[in-house]
Amino acid sequence: MSKPEYEFFPVTEVDFTICPGDEPKITERILAKDPKSGVATRILRYEPGADSTPMGVQKHDFWEEVYILEGSFTDLTLGQTFGAGEYACRPPGMPHGPWRTDEGVVTFEVRYRT
Repeated sequence: MSKPEYEFFPVTEVDFTICPGDEPKITERILAKDPKSGVATRILRYEPGADSTPMGVQKHDFWEEVYILEGSFTDLTLGQTFGAGEYACRPPGMPHGPWRTDEGVVTFEVRYRT
């Protein structure tokens, strides 16, 4: 199985929902998702003041590519802040986060398995 086929459409037609972990200031807009593997393409939004510390350091069993569209957030483990125009490519098992933002951040993410 794979992600569904879509022609261009306005992403604003897809609602933001609260991400797993139940932090109401961290939401996602799932653009495409493979129902079998669970990997997705999404827009992730942290509202100002959002903090993913309760979710801890993240490690996935899939590839994850992230591009920051606007705002910034800080990786609390690294003690480093990343902002608009920056990109990350994380192989399976690469630790990252937790994250905190004062101003808010919006990212575009693509997740996949090889």
